[in-house]
Amino acid sequence: MQHFWVVGTDTDVGKTVVTTLLMRQLQQQDLQVTPYKPVQTGEIHDNGHCYYYDTTMYEKYSLQRLQEENINGSSFKEAASPHFAAQLEGQEINVRHLLKQIEKLQKSNDIVICEGAGGLFVPLDADGEITLLDVIVQSNLPVVLVTRTTLGTINHTLLTLEALHARNIGVLGIVFNGNTGSLIEQDNVKTILQYHDLPYATIPQLQDISQLMDYSISHTSLFERLVKYETSIN
Repeated sequence: MQHFWVVGTDTDVGKTVVTTLLMRQLQQQDLQVTPYKPVQTGEIHDNGHCYYYDTTMYEKYSLQRLQEENINGSSFKEAASPHFAAQLEGQEINVRHLLKQIEKLQKSNDIVICEGAGGLFVPLDADGEITLLDVIVQSNLPVVLVTRTTLGTINHTLLTLEALHARNIGVLGIVFNGNTGSLIEQDNVKTILQYHDLPYATIPQLQDISQLMDYSISHTSLFERLVKYETSIN
């Protein structure tokens, strides 16, 4: 069975949008798919209702019933780096527990999509000894990289890919998120792909995540790679 991470070049690049989209479209392939957010921060308060954006989006748009206890490892109220958000609540992130949860989910699902928090080098402990990248290495799973299309994305994307390759982490492909079709964005995508010939998908700038229900990336080289990879593993 094939499982993978969705990681980003930075925070707010659209990892949750991409995770939710991939979850839905892989579920449509008659596969048992669950998303998993090891660490999420930033509790939202809305008319007396408290929730976390990432896992709420999973549950709202999944085509299959998700078990709430299986889609998140740790949640912290402050919208901050995981290590600091945990510190504010007098807690520590149990990386060993997160890895065990990922391993457990792999046994009961065709595909587990693990969504990262922030960028690769986000620290998970107060001493800065453990980063998200360390957890990805220990999980021994490949990644799908989410990046912006706007100015600055070439540098951020190439640096992230270099860090992944330096640690022998497989890259299944890239998602260019938030594209508006400008000339500079077109050139940014073209330039990145000149350096790294990887399967990819380009997602337009969405006004609302609900638009995912009517959007498809099934025609893209990235999705074809994911489905082909899943078939070859099985």
